[in-house]
Amino acid sequence: MSSFDATETRIDATCERWPGFPREPAVLVRLVKVIYKAVHDRANGVLREHDLSHAEYNILMMLYGTPARALNPSELAEAATEKSANITRLTDQLCGKGLVERIPDTTDRRKLGLNLTKAGLRCVEGVLPKMAELLVEQVQGLDTKEQHQLERLLKKMLDGFDVG
Repeated sequence: MSSFDATETRIDATCERWPGFPREPAVLVRLVKVIYKAVHDRANGVLREHDLSHAEYNILMMLYGTPARALNPSELAEAATEKSANITRLTDQLCGKGLVERIPDTTDRRKLGLNLTKAGLRCVEGVLPKMAELLVEQVQGLDTKEQHQLERLLKKMLDGFDVG
């Protein structure tokens, strides 16, 4: 018995009550939501000991994964798939923790860049081993070929959205 069985039963009941309801899309979208919540909750469990939330970790990782390790707030919002108001709140928190710094643009005072500090770099590199372990654990039910297939399918699904 799967933890998703009760949800699937309810989707099936909805299909019986309203025959035009699209069962497969409903199941797939709900599965994505359930998986997201599980990933988010488990990541927060690992990150708690580092005084980070999953959203803060994602910001740090976007900065870490940028070759110059600096992004403007709009680029960071897009990379982290966060709203600009949330980016402001998250970067305020990370600046307060000494993990991110705001760098004024030398050509335009209205612009600024966000950069990992040395402490931020150490923090990311300290968290990466446990997060890498968690990522592997989260896909342990899939072999490498299935992981590649799921990646292709999820990207294909994503292409159907206007996420820009």
